[in-house]
Amino acid sequence: DAVLVAVKPQQLAAALKPLRDAWRPDTLLISIVAGVSIERLQALTRPGLPVARVMPNLLCVVRAGASGVAFSAQVSEAQRRYTLGLLEAVGIAVPAEEGLLDAVTGLSGSGPAFVALVVEALADGGVAAGLPRQQALTLAAQTVMGTGKYVLERGEHPGQLKDRVASPSGTTIAGLKALEAGGLRAALMEAVLRAAERSRQLGQS
Repeated sequence: DAVLVAVKPQQLAAALKPLRDAWRPDTLLISIVAGVSIERLQALTRPGLPVARVMPNLLCVVRAGASGVAFSAQVSEAQRRYTLGLLEAVGIAVPAEEGLLDAVTGLSGSGPAFVALVVEALADGGVAAGLPRQQALTLAAQTVMGTGKYVLERGEHPGQLKDRVASPSGTTIAGLKALEAGGLRAALMEAVLRAAERSRQLGQS
């Protein structure tokens, strides 16, 4: 048996209270409650209960999600496979140590918002260069989606892809120079770090 818990952190104790005496030792608890540790989940349910703590993202709604999942020591191999299969039905799932879930939050949890800003900026650039708004947005979104697909399916480092597109004295290298001068790389790295730190802070509150 498995129970999926998806409530706001402040609602968790009240949501689990009616079930306090109903947990069997082998019941799997799958939690997507932000910032609540495995230890806390076991304290609210049953000591030693098998727990899978998941950090999904918004893209699960289009079956393109990226989820990180941490397992308690009590989770069996069958329960592990079940949880990963559930998450892989709506995207990809990456097992991670619980201490790294804040980093997962900063990267793939907050990442869709960061990438949306990139898509919007690319589309704005297309409009500035003369494209109609909808055409620019379609081209920008498809380019970002296709780039991710290329990296995942080819297993090629993004730097190699960049070098394939950027020919000597060409259009792409001129654009890349502008991005480096504008600090895009550092800004994205800092965005992930700040989001991860905020996740840690919320988990301690």
